[in-house]
This record gives sequence, structure tokens and C-alpha cells, in this order.
Amino acid sequence: MSAAAVEQPIGQPTLLEAAEMISAQLVGHRVEIIGSQITVTPPADGSHADVLTDIMIPFLAAGLHGEHTRVHQAVGLWLPGGPSDYAIPDLAVVDADFRDHRVEHNCYDPAIFRLVLEVTSSNLSDDLKKKPAAYAEAGVPVYVIADRKNRRVMVLTDPRDGEYRVHAVHRPGQSFELPESVGAKVTLSVDSVLGPEK
Repeated sequence: MSAAAVEQPIGQPTLLEAAEMISAQLVGHRVEIIGSQITVTPPADGSHADVLTDIMIPFLAAGLHGEHTRVHQAVGLWLPGGPSDYAIPDLAVVDADFRDHRVEHNCYDPAIFRLVLEVTSSNLSDDLKKKPAAYAEAGVPVYVIADRKNRRVMVLTDPRDGEYRVHAVHRPGQSFELPESVGAKVTLSVDSVLGPEK
């Protein structure tokens, strides 16, 4: 008995086409495909945006937005987990030549990402469960999670076999250094990363 080829039903959009339709209808929402599932996050609130800006300041002061690396918000990262998987991290440090590494759907090769950072909001489960596995599988060396709900900052490093082997948890009142693999020495204060308590 031979196996029949799996075909897309006539008239059914691909996962990527469905994500694009959702994105067109929900302007301002962040639409991602992680683990071959579409996730939709509503627009960030003012506190989320303020925290992101505060986080960028030490990255910029360290010279990471320059000749060798760039610091960007909401740049697409093509994920190896599925044929159409991609994520849009809140913040990323990428190689300066990132434009030469566009893969598809305005997303870039994960090899050019040195760090991704997510500030939690309504998508807490995605940031804490789905994205660590996806980013580790993609080989992103550093994943920082600003967990505003639980008042902690997690720095995940050493991605191997679809998981981060090293987890460092930092609490309010502490400061910590990011691995220099991001391109420069960067020290972050947990209080400034998390922003004011809600």
C-alpha cells in the first residue's frame, strides 16, 4: 500500500496566509506562528512600551546599535519548528548585516540574533513556555524574559536540543550582566527592566 501525498484542501489558506489575513483584520495586534499554531497578542499598553524604551537605553549606551550589531523592536525571527513558524520578539540584538539574511515574510535567519527579549503582558504562557523552546531550537544564544506579573527577570542561555540549559533568575533590587556574546558589556537593573509594580 502506498502513502498518498498530503495535499492542502482546495480553498483552504496555508497557515502563513491565515496569519496574514488575521494580521490584516486585527491591525496593531502581533500575529506569530509558534509550534505551527497562530498566536495573536493585542497591542501593547503604555506601561509595556515604556518598559521597552527603558530597557533599550543600556543597550544603546553600550554601543550595540552601531557598526557590528543593531537593537530593534519587533523584528521577525524565522523559526525552524515548522514550515511557517516565526516570532516577533519585543526586542532583539541582531548582527548589523541582518538585512542580508531575510528568509521570508519579513523575518530573518535566527543565526543573526544574539539576544531576544520579551516583556510579558497578556501572553504570559507564550513567553514562559512556547517561546523558550522555540528560541532555543532556533539557537538564539540569549533569551531575556521581563516577567512583570511575577516580578522577576529570567536570563536563559546555552541553547541545546530545544531547551536552554542555563536559567538565571533576578529579583527586584538586583542588577545583572548579560553575556558578552550579545556584543558588549551590558548591565541591567531588574527594577528598570520590570518598571513600576502595577
